[in-house]
Amino acid sequence: MKALLTGLLEWTDARFPLTKMWNEHLAKYYAPKNFNFWYFFGSLAILALVMQILTGIWLAMHYKPSAEHAFASVEYIMREVPWGWTIRYMHSTGSSFFFVIVYLHMFRGLMYGSYKHPRELIWILGMMIFLALMAEAFFGYLLPWGQMSFWGAQVIVSLFGAVPWVGETLALWMRGDYVVSDATLNRFYSFHIVAVPLVLLGLVAAHIMALHEVGSNNPDGIEIKKNKNAEGVPQDGIPFHPYYTVKDIAGMMVFLFLFALVMFFAPDFFGWFLERANFTPADPLKTPEHIVPLWYFTPYYAILRAIPDKLTGVLAMGVAVLIFFFLPWLDRHPVKSIRYRSTLYRLALAVFAVGFVTLGYLGTQPPTPGMSELGLRLGELYFLWFLTLWVYSKDRSAKYYGRLVVVLLVLMLIGDWRRFDPSQGALMAVSALLPVGYFLVFYLLPVFRPGLNASKPVPERVT
Repeated sequence: MKALLTGLLEWTDARFPLTKMWNEHLAKYYAPKNFNFWYFFGSLAILALVMQILTGIWLAMHYKPSAEHAFASVEYIMREVPWGWTIRYMHSTGSSFFFVIVYLHMFRGLMYGSYKHPRELIWILGMMIFLALMAEAFFGYLLPWGQMSFWGAQVIVSLFGAVPWVGETLALWMRGDYVVSDATLNRFYSFHIVAVPLVLLGLVAAHIMALHEVGSNNPDGIEIKKNKNAEGVPQDGIPFHPYYTVKDIAGMMVFLFLFALVMFFAPDFFGWFLERANFTPADPLKTPEHIVPLWYFTPYYAILRAIPDKLTGVLAMGVAVLIFFFLPWLDRHPVKSIRYRSTLYRLALAVFAVGFVTLGYLGTQPPTPGMSELGLRLGELYFLWFLTLWVYSKDRSAKYYGRLVVVLLVLMLIGDWRRFDPSQGALMAVSALLPVGYFLVFYLLPVFRPGLNASKPVPERVT
């Protein structure tokens, strides 16, 4: 039997580089020995992608992509198809878990500087994956043909109409009609099950290949390839297989346990994963009281909604996503890991994370004046964080910080003057304390307490 398997492997290797791929990407791929909890999310993202593809294939066997039958076919899957409810909930719950994993994976990249040299291309490919996931989620959101699916798609597609000159044509092309209709459903179904998954799989393959070409980052931000033994093996690295494959399998077991808890006992997750309105068939004549996208879009939706001008809001929302592509060039600080970055940098990242989560919550709430004003200020802090990365990339003089604060205050005052409403004057004045406080802490405090913005020495070897 062993001789037979050996012969089969040799026959395969002569025609396909199976052993070479195994060695390059697993058995002889050396990863840093100090991976921590945050490095589970890369493998978990692959697991989530496989789950989504497999469950999507099974759902497509019974789903009817037509406005007349779509909702009924989903109900048929839930009630009549053996284990259909399980597959549907795996897919719907899996999409939200997928975004949880991706957001945590991106946050790990922000903490440890995984977007810096020599991993700029890895980061760009990762952001392209993120955009493809957003498109995949958006196209799939319409398919159940429930109330929130229908009206959410109507609102989001209409945003493309704000693009100058080509907006209305673009929105019409996306819908395939003047309103969201059967033509829209068929287009979105085609994109959701064929076009975007193919792009997504190609990007994931390129992402992994680029990662294994330059090597993985680590919590210390130290390049392990700089310290090799006589055989050319990194002294601070260990083979990915079996050490990290076993560790990742353990992480997957924990993930699947948590996933099963949600899927079996709270598949709608209290309205966050599946909205109550989506259990009602789409009615073009009845608009839901409060239309919101699913939670993973709400931070950007909150930025859009907080800006009165539609075009400016759409541009701000687009820039809020696309600006991540420029992180490798915005943050040129030589220290990669948050372990050795300054106290102020750590605080700025914490403020960014809390602000992002808060924006996500605001995007799910009714648009009251107070909520909209808070969303606008948190949106300002969101963009200020990227400016802070650029400012902190090198040492700046006290004069530089002073001029920067003056410029930012003037820009903020101009923006507030243009949108000033006498009835909201007090609210605007109070909310202005958020960006002003940000200026004082992150741009003036380094002048008086330089030590707060000083990085720690980075060790030569991983700890």
